[in-house]
Amino acid sequence: MTIKKANSKANLALLIEEKLGYPMVKKASFNKAPSNAEYSPQGKRNIEYSIQANHSALKRALKRQQLQKIQRQINIEAIMAGALSLCPDVVSKGRPDPDWLEHFIALAEDITNQAMQTLWAKILVGETLSPGTFSIKSLQTLKQMTQKEANALQKCAPLCGFVEHEGSYLIMLGYYKKPSFFDLLRKGNKESINLAQSGLSFPNILTLMDIGLMYRKEIESPSLKQGQSFSLSFQSKKLTLTAKSNELVLSYYKLTQTGEELKRLITAPVNSQYKQLLEQAMLEEFTCEWS
Repeated sequence: MTIKKANSKANLALLIEEKLGYPMVKKASFNKAPSNAEYSPQGKRNIEYSIQANHSALKRALKRQQLQKIQRQINIEAIMAGALSLCPDVVSKGRPDPDWLEHFIALAEDITNQAMQTLWAKILVGETLSPGTFSIKSLQTLKQMTQKEANALQKCAPLCGFVEHEGSYLIMLGYYKKPSFFDLLRKGNKESINLAQSGLSFPNILTLMDIGLMYRKEIESPSLKQGQSFSLSFQSKKLTLTAKSNELVLSYYKLTQTGEELKRLITAPVNSQYKQLLEQAMLEEFTCEWS
């Protein structure tokens, strides 16, 4: 336990020196005074450490700003180098808007995590190939995203199918069959998929809703007649659901515009467990054809 405490304090001291540009040392009075001197007469804990430097607070502040500027420069250079490496040699649809680019640099320059830098590099590539692909709101959402929120998006991506005629992403939840006019006592068949079995838990879904990547309510399709089809694309595979009878309604979660833009950053094949659950749920009332 003592070793762990020593290591954590040493790591914190190193981090402080890296960010401030100066080390912190224990005050001489605390090295000599008895333990009860750590507290003031008012019962407040006194500060044991102070900066070890002969420079004024102004000079120390200027140095910290310089260190911050250097790190930001390193970050944005790494992101742009990554973008150039990822960018295909194809014809682009124009140049990114100058204001968008300034917002991008201002938001991306504080990103030091290598995995996140790759996502920002992909955004720059996407905007270079097709200006208007990523909104400033999406950039702001990504900048503020926590690791927990990023993990939820990562789990969501392999479950998202793309609907070409709508240009949107959704997660199919199941379907229900409307009861016929002559069978009013029948509640109708309903099949639902447990997304948690595919790795996307309900807390994950709530997280995506809370940060504005997914609409809060389930959405229903118009009633499908016998023979009508509904198609979803999962990266390289396409699923076509064809109704076997009338009055079938599909239910699904739909990503918001911001969610769709950030989903494009994650290329993943369809989740194999979700694929199996989807086929099982639809089997009775739909034919499932993958191509």
